[in-house]
Amino acid sequence: MAFDYFSKNGKILPAEEAVILLSSIEYSYGFGVYETLRVSNRQIYFLKDHIERLMESARIIGLEHPFSDGMVEESIGEIIEKNNAETCNIKMLLIGAPNKENAQLFIFCLNPLFPDKKLYRDGATFTTYEYERVFPHAKTLNMLQSYLAYRKAKESGAYDALLINRDGNITEGTRTNFFCIKDKVIYTPREKDILLGVTRKALLKVAQENEYEVSEKDIKVDDVANYDGAFISSTSSKIVPIRSIDKQVLKPQPDELKKLMNLFDDFLEKCEGKL
Repeated sequence: MAFDYFSKNGKILPAEEAVILLSSIEYSYGFGVYETLRVSNRQIYFLKDHIERLMESARIIGLEHPFSDGMVEESIGEIIEKNNAETCNIKMLLIGAPNKENAQLFIFCLNPLFPDKKLYRDGATFTTYEYERVFPHAKTLNMLQSYLAYRKAKESGAYDALLINRDGNITEGTRTNFFCIKDKVIYTPREKDILLGVTRKALLKVAQENEYEVSEKDIKVDDVANYDGAFISSTSSKIVPIRSIDKQVLKPQPDELKKLMNLFDDFLEKCEGKL
């Protein structure tokens, strides 16, 4: 569906007025941060966690602005109401300026893109791409390398690409977090090297509450076959199993991963959007 309104600095405006000046060096150079939230049946998922990460991303790159957590939360509620949005994604773009008073916050609704249901059954294919982000904990607009990795993956018929750092370890997907699983232990790349996804945070909470262990570990592509399985997580995809990485076909989905997927789906249905 089309969404007719967006929010700029807390003011609701018609969508056709959503413009960014061509002279904005900050936008051209990627001096900004963003977040994407999930809304389902008017329930906003993990709102405070997303706002907290938006603010932390801005702090990490030195982007000063006048917006408070409360103002952002209120603006999100207003734009959902104005667009009469039942199910959508909410995107926030916080763009810096030479002084904090001129920073701009855009909030708007998007139609969500959900993975094909067969991917949850059969798993998704991935390629690899050598790249590591400058600020792993900041979700910035400087996404060129991730875009190129994703485009290359799609050109080869894959679902996405896994990013490989200078040490040869898998860090994350272009827009997802990465995990391996063996028995009831979930292995995650080291937190210092990755974006700390909000869905990842919720997933690990569910896992630990259901007697899964969580361990940080360096994971190389050739090592993935030694685990029972691998998977990714994100706001829109939830948990998607990995079927193959480059030409390496993984084992069939283990029962403990299938169980975790069901547990996480149940959690999302009952959590009322809160961790």
